[in-house]
Amino acid sequence: MINVLMIEDDIELAQLLKSRLSKDEINVIIASTPLEGLSLFQAQTFDLLVLDLSLPQMDGMEICRLIRQESNIPIIISSARSDIRDKMMGFSRGADDYLPKPYDPQELIFRIDAIMRRIHPAMAQQLSVFEVDKERHEITRYGSILRLTTAEYDIIAYMIKKDRYVISREELLLNIGSIRYESSLKSIDVIMGRIRQKIGDDTKNPRYIISVRGVGYKFVNK
Repeated sequence: MINVLMIEDDIELAQLLKSRLSKDEINVIIASTPLEGLSLFQAQTFDLLVLDLSLPQMDGMEICRLIRQESNIPIIISSARSDIRDKMMGFSRGADDYLPKPYDPQELIFRIDAIMRRIHPAMAQQLSVFEVDKERHEITRYGSILRLTTAEYDIIAYMIKKDRYVISREELLLNIGSIRYESSLKSIDVIMGRIRQKIGDDTKNPRYIISVRGVGYKFVNK
């Protein structure tokens, strides 16, 4: 679990991001004011800070400077201020990344993961639930070998390779030879149902294979 402090005065946005990030095992603590954020930072341990700039009481740039004086915690600035001068100042104050608003929450997740993997190389292994062994034609979940048909193996291996990217049913049919005989797009849904059962995914609230309405699926390997 990655613990993130988010200093953001737009509560609706903060709650939206918190809800989305929680699905990827990222725990978010929200502070709506700079003073609350600094107090939480002193009282608790966090892995990363997501920081808005246009805040009441104190500008986010000053918060960035103060926190960087005390800690090497990764800092992602999340701001509607997209002027190059703001970006330059943010990096000069110690920010590790700068994400202009508006953005898709998935992009924030990508950037958090990238920073965590860079800072903690061992975490890359820990974050992956499924591992593919091509030589043995096996896929493991937390080290345990899954019992899969050829089509199921090929689908999971392909989706893991495109971790978190949306994959259409048509793409699966075109790129996976073992299911080309299954000409119906609906048959992909049937196979996905079997795969979800075998990998222990909750069909009502899936964690690993996420349905994208009208398109296909997305695999989340963590």
